[in-house]
Amino acid sequence: MSDQILTTSVDHMAMVQVQPWNVMDFVMTFVMWVVMMIAMMVPAAAPMILLFATINRKNKERQRPFAPTIVFLSGYLLVWWGFALLVTLAQWGLHQGALLSSMMGGVGPVIGGIILIVAGIFQWTPLKSVCLKHCRTPLDHLMSHWRNGSQGALFMGMEHGLFCLGCCWFLMALMFVSGVMNLLWMAGIAIYVLIEKVIPQCTWGNVVTWAVGGVMVAWGGWMVFGGHGV
Repeated sequence: MSDQILTTSVDHMAMVQVQPWNVMDFVMTFVMWVVMMIAMMVPAAAPMILLFATINRKNKERQRPFAPTIVFLSGYLLVWWGFALLVTLAQWGLHQGALLSSMMGGVGPVIGGIILIVAGIFQWTPLKSVCLKHCRTPLDHLMSHWRNGSQGALFMGMEHGLFCLGCCWFLMALMFVSGVMNLLWMAGIAIYVLIEKVIPQCTWGNVVTWAVGGVMVAWGGWMVFGGHGV
């Protein structure tokens, strides 16, 4: 079995022709990841953004301190751009190491399976639960973390953006398994992230998260030990 895995990995790497990235390649890849992050994360972050806008509007009507909603949203964008830069660097490293099937392709079955297993295990961790709690209870989060003014709004957006990212950053890594430009997987991840965050913080919400983690671990094991791709 180990010989089969080794042979599969070697064959996969042999098919890859590494061409070093230039500056434009890096910039375009970064922009692509920014767009994908916004597409996948905005639907899940929308309830919090709309809630902030509602509270902000009422504060303005009552002549209380308020900040433009765009400032709050900018906090999220800064977090997403930061993560986009990290995954761009990761993609560049995988490309330079001849671990991607093409510039926008996926990794081989062994590495892909490992990513799935790690992503699945992360579904069971306390960090995942804490981040999900903040995402599933936007009103509670705002009431306990409210800060006045534009600087406060920006900080709140960044803070909650980190919780949102903490819920699903390993899920974003699954794009390396399927192929970076696989639109079907991107849509599937976005839908799952939204579902996971709107399910109430209760037993059923935890069951969904844990069950999906189990599926990913099993699928990853099948890829690693069976040498099968996605």
